[in-house]
Amino acid sequence: MEENKTVDRFTKKQLRALEDKLSEFKAKSHEIAQRIKEAREQGDLSENSEYDSAMDDQRKNEREINDLEALLSRAVLIDKIDTKKVSVGSQVTVLNLTKNRQSTYEIVGSAALVDVLNGRISDVSPVGKGLYGAKVGQEVTVDLPAGSVVYRILSITKPFDEDEPAPAPKTSRKKGV
Repeated sequence: MEENKTVDRFTKKQLRALEDKLSEFKAKSHEIAQRIKEAREQGDLSENSEYDSAMDDQRKNEREINDLEALLSRAVLIDKIDTKKVSVGSQVTVLNLTKNRQSTYEIVGSAALVDVLNGRISDVSPVGKGLYGAKVGQEVTVDLPAGSVVYRILSITKPFDEDEPAPAPKTSRKKGV
């Protein structure tokens, strides 16, 4: 019987950012190793604060590397972002009909990417679950701890990715001008 493996879903841009972060931590490992070597050369390690600090940094850095490698090992690439309905990778603009306030959220497929202050919410969060699968114009009710909120989907787009050309501005031409 197959194990229920946890997966995290990422766009190409998000995966690249995680891989870059991993590379940075791996490069930092070499710097920390050099600091440890230099601190060891100073002699007595029992009261060597530079050695202790470098060892702490090494443990933290190794933990970050292990966490990122584990995250990447269960990563699934989202190769197409749906703009017809709310899904992982889409950016959705909604009108909170309860408070008459407009918000834009990017729906992410990994807890590692959640950043509520910058509008990135998980597809398994209450709001993410409530919006998931909804289409433009549709109204959805989301039950939150503070009460129910009704959202109207105003637009669904792909977040801009620097690898893709920016969409050309739409122009209107009037006949006879």
